[in-house]
Amino acid sequence: MDHPLIDLINARIAKAEAEGDFDNLTGTGQPLPQCDDPANAVMNRILKDNGAVPEFVSLSRELSRLRGELLETGDRTERKRLIADMSMLEARIEISRKRG
Repeated sequence: MDHPLIDLINARIAKAEAEGDFDNLTGTGQPLPQCDDPANAVMNRILKDNGAVPEFVSLSRELSRLRGELLETGDRTERKRLIADMSMLEARIEISRKRG
């Protein structure tokens, strides 16, 4: 079944072509870039353009931040909490890496 707006979409594309809106686009005539995952290429591009990173990367950044806090604090209770949080993060990083 076609998209309900397919006729409108095709009409707009035809109009843009007739008006030369697609002339002289950057990369015209060049081969498309290699794509490892064509089924998810658009989603991956959107994620990359918006700064999304794999879970283990964001967890690793948080672990690094906690290590910095640990170096700066002398409070034993706070150090104990930070070490426990770091241990949990290390476990989550390993799980995340194994998932892919």
